[in-house]
Amino acid sequence: MALEDKRLSIGGLFEPLQVKSLSLQNRIVMPAMGRHFNDDGVPAEAYIDYFRRRAEGGTGLLITEVAAIDHPVSQASPGYGRMHGEDALAVWRRVVAAVHEAGGRIMPQLVHCGTVRPVGASPNADLGPLSPSGLQMDFESSAPEATKVAEPASIAEIDAAIEGFATSARLAKEAGFDGIEIHGAHGYLIDQFFWEKMNKRTDRYGGGLVDRTRFAVEVIGACRAAVGPDFPIFFRWSQWKQQDYWAKLCPTPRDMAAFLEPIAKAGVDVLDVSTRRVWEPEFPGSDMNAAGWTRKITALPTITVGSITLDHDPLPGSDRGDVASDRFDPDRRPRSIDHVLAMLDRGECDLVAIGRALIANPDAANDIAAERWDRFGQYSRDALSTLV
Repeated sequence: MALEDKRLSIGGLFEPLQVKSLSLQNRIVMPAMGRHFNDDGVPAEAYIDYFRRRAEGGTGLLITEVAAIDHPVSQASPGYGRMHGEDALAVWRRVVAAVHEAGGRIMPQLVHCGTVRPVGASPNADLGPLSPSGLQMDFESSAPEATKVAEPASIAEIDAAIEGFATSARLAKEAGFDGIEIHGAHGYLIDQFFWEKMNKRTDRYGGGLVDRTRFAVEVIGACRAAVGPDFPIFFRWSQWKQQDYWAKLCPTPRDMAAFLEPIAKAGVDVLDVSTRRVWEPEFPGSDMNAAGWTRKITALPTITVGSITLDHDPLPGSDRGDVASDRFDPDRRPRSIDHVLAMLDRGECDLVAIGRALIANPDAANDIAAERWDRFGQYSRDALSTLV
């Protein structure tokens, strides 16, 4: 029997999935990716066709780029979208209607940027950034420690941020979205509470790893109260940070279990586990990636992600010699697709997020179904310059 005959059927990616009130026609997700075509937080009209085309192209679930919560310093810049204000919500309602008309499902990714927002940034340039300890690290920083840029958040400021998440969750539901994703990854505010380098607090929001989950737990609980029991809540988390690609919140499986348990119990339905390369094992002695470990530990559905369908990893660090991917062959199924099919088959994930390939090709999901592999390997940074 030929090797190709032993491979799993592509059909594993095209089984339906039900998550509370959310019915998905397949397992393919377009993850949140920062395009930043927003004017003072108001999404560009071009987003309506942008998301509609990807729904028409067969993508099961679309997750918008970050949408800042209802809080005065939640945006890192005016180019970040927001999930509050009638001007922004009016466009989001039209995005949702277009996606639903095309048979798709869509949810926003709610974020507070914390000290990713620079001092003096607009909007509300007179207000300083918010973070657990007033600390900042530059993206891809080589500095070993964070620097102070503001005072630590007061309890009243923390309460206001939690309320802002809940308000924007409710507004997203009222706008017709099919669920929400809370952004707890990549060095934004919630992740700054998780991360020991950024959280030096000694009150109930600081201390050990489990204590540092308290802010996230309270955000999730407030959002659940705002949207009701049947509205899906996804939560994204990551080991790596924009400020430190090699960071490890959880160095061992035991640490990961202690970290995830309170988050899983807080009211989350799906855990979206951000990794840079889907094929990389998370811990020595096991082939499972972080999504697989998250699924094993929590028993909750997970999303796996990371350079799927690409012929190379375009992110910093890809020259380290640890990229297990051949150059792209247009006549052969990418090895990353085989990898996620095996993950689905073993029950290590439930959804598969494909990012940059969907920026380059809105029909990527349908092309995967038809195994038109010559339509892949097209992504380049030039694709980021427009919304098409």
